[in-house]
Amino acid sequence: MIRITLIGSGNVAQHLIKAFAKSELIEIVQVYSRKKEALSAVIEFDKITSDFEDLKEADLYIIAVSDKAIADVSKQLPFQNRIVVHTSGAASLDVLDSKNRKGVFYPLQTFSKNKDIDFSAIPMCLEAENTFDFRILETVAKSISNAVFAINSDQRKALHVSAVFVNNFTNHLYQIGQEICEEHQVPFEILKPLIRETAEKINTLNPIDAQTGPAKRNDAVTINAHLDYLTTENQKNIYKILTQSIQNNGKKL
Repeated sequence: MIRITLIGSGNVAQHLIKAFAKSELIEIVQVYSRKKEALSAVIEFDKITSDFEDLKEADLYIIAVSDKAIADVSKQLPFQNRIVVHTSGAASLDVLDSKNRKGVFYPLQTFSKNKDIDFSAIPMCLEAENTFDFRILETVAKSISNAVFAINSDQRKALHVSAVFVNNFTNHLYQIGQEICEEHQVPFEILKPLIRETAEKINTLNPIDAQTGPAKRNDAVTINAHLDYLTTENQKNIYKILTQSIQNNGKKL
């Protein structure tokens, strides 16, 4: 049994609490939150503390807070030479205070409150300073996920930037599509089967091979008609940038 303490009360922390609670290999010793009531729905109240000095001994401490708070939180931990990891995709290993053994426990997924998620399919990206600590992180990760990877800080940064493109930017494009539909009294629901099919294609095709549309075909007539139809400069600029990017695929710039 590996004893874990989580520090944080946001989306990542709450989903990790739920996932660890289902594992027979993990015991959640304690959870730190500045506001105890923020976690009262996901773990017993007597396991929540709002005082760093009250943190109990554990085998692993997972800091699941905003990137800008990681360094400050790690400095406040009242112990040394224990395994302390963060869950950030963008922050390096070095942001953690050197008084403890450092690592990263990064679940590559988007998390939303009140939406359950299957952790078994979430890629867990791990980094540690030595083999012994990595094996502990690996054991913990494999207790909740079937997709565990050794990823260093530079690789994790590449993954995080890529994730912004395929997740955050794509979702913003969904928003623009919805706005265009609403402006012209068209149900956005009509586009959802297309969205699903596009996402499913990359299970069997490389994205470059799955690309379709007027930019791929160099269909200038349709492209210009779309630009004339769009009603905001923001929509027009995004359309132009993405069209040019698709048309430049495979070309040396």
